[in-house]
Amino acid sequence: MYQEWQLCSNPCILSDHSLGHLANVEASITNGYGMPIQAEGLPRKIADPFDYGGGHIDPNKAADPGLIYDINPKDYYKFFNCTLAPFEICGSEMEPLYNLNLPSIAIPNLKDTVTIWRTVTYVGKVDAIYEAVLQPPPGVHMIVEPSTLEFNAKNKMRTFKVIFKSIHKLQGDYMFGSLTWWDGFHSVRIPIAIRALIEDFYADTA
Repeated sequence: MYQEWQLCSNPCILSDHSLGHLANVEASITNGYGMPIQAEGLPRKIADPFDYGGGHIDPNKAADPGLIYDINPKDYYKFFNCTLAPFEICGSEMEPLYNLNLPSIAIPNLKDTVTIWRTVTYVGKVDAIYEAVLQPPPGVHMIVEPSTLEFNAKNKMRTFKVIFKSIHKLQGDYMFGSLTWWDGFHSVRIPIAIRALIEDFYADTA
């Protein structure tokens, strides 16, 4: 894995093979008594997606994911400001990490409106039409354009944008939601984590 990516720390950046499996995982957020899972450490709190993660791999679903969020490994260099090696992809400024074509979206500083682009690749055997199913994080207005993606033998890749707008003017914690593409059989879900801000520093809100 290290030789394939040449990037491995804690946490480790996985190979595209492993990421393909991670696209289809299941997580339980309740314990054996049906109560919400508690996060480790103090103070005690109800666990959130940062604590329990994406769950375990479902090999049956991973073998037929429907859609994948593919990425060129060189894209990572651009977002690390090309400190490891020079590439033609490098720019003068480091881009926000949420612009990486990952199967998740995290915005740590939503003050007004942010637009994020993602590209999906269809890996099924026949034509398909996917509809967007939105679960916006609380306090965030969320729009997906287009909301329908059509795939056939000639068109295997589609790009869509997700627009996030903060509707609660507060200095908040992370809130969670999801975006799922559904074709009647495959459910391709990506998690969303957004923190709404008024100011960059909490002291400035006093």
